[in-house]
Amino acid sequence: MIGNHVTIASGTRIGTECKVFHSSSIGEIPQDMKFTDEQTEAIIGNRTTIREFVTINRGTKASGVTVIGDDCLLMAYVHIAHDCVIGKQVIMSNMTTLGGHVNIGDYVSLGGGVMIHQFCKIGEHAFIGAGYWAVQDVPPYILAAGTPLKFGGINNIGLKRRGFSVEGRKIIKDIYKLYFRSDVNRKDTIVKIYNKFPDSEYKTRILDFIQSSDRGII
Repeated sequence: MIGNHVTIASGTRIGTECKVFHSSSIGEIPQDMKFTDEQTEAIIGNRTTIREFVTINRGTKASGVTVIGDDCLLMAYVHIAHDCVIGKQVIMSNMTTLGGHVNIGDYVSLGGGVMIHQFCKIGEHAFIGAGYWAVQDVPPYILAAGTPLKFGGINNIGLKRRGFSVEGRKIIKDIYKLYFRSDVNRKDTIVKIYNKFPDSEYKTRILDFIQSSDRGII
């Protein structure tokens, strides 16, 4: 479904069963002074809903593409800048704004008016409360809120809805309790996490995310 007064620019690909509501703009050129009319793309996954006045810019030569995954909900007035990569089943509430090159993991939820600084990464299953902004990376599975943005516990409700076991949620909670609440510096805390917790997919994912962060962790 394509509503009235929607702009779909050259280089845009939209998947099946998507709904694009009126006055949205998809695939227009980036708001980037370095852009020189190179051929780039904006790709929208299947079954994604794009509400009124959403703007999605296509990529630059840096990556060549802006990507929105399957089954996402982008509410009214969301802006997604060039070269962003959005995972599947992401919910972005009204007036959420992403700078360029932002990476959003699967199943992330962003409250209304959230702003994400360019090049930030938001880990899968994370939730950021309404009205806050992220200038550093937000690791997976957590709640984040406050100014400046801070760890607010794990996203227990979201994880439960996604079928995470009680045991799995406890592992995640205990790892983050040590990481964020420890009296020692975070580099030493990572060593403690490696030594204290048995190997699991959650431990691996959390540590991989933290150690690959370029902008630092909130």
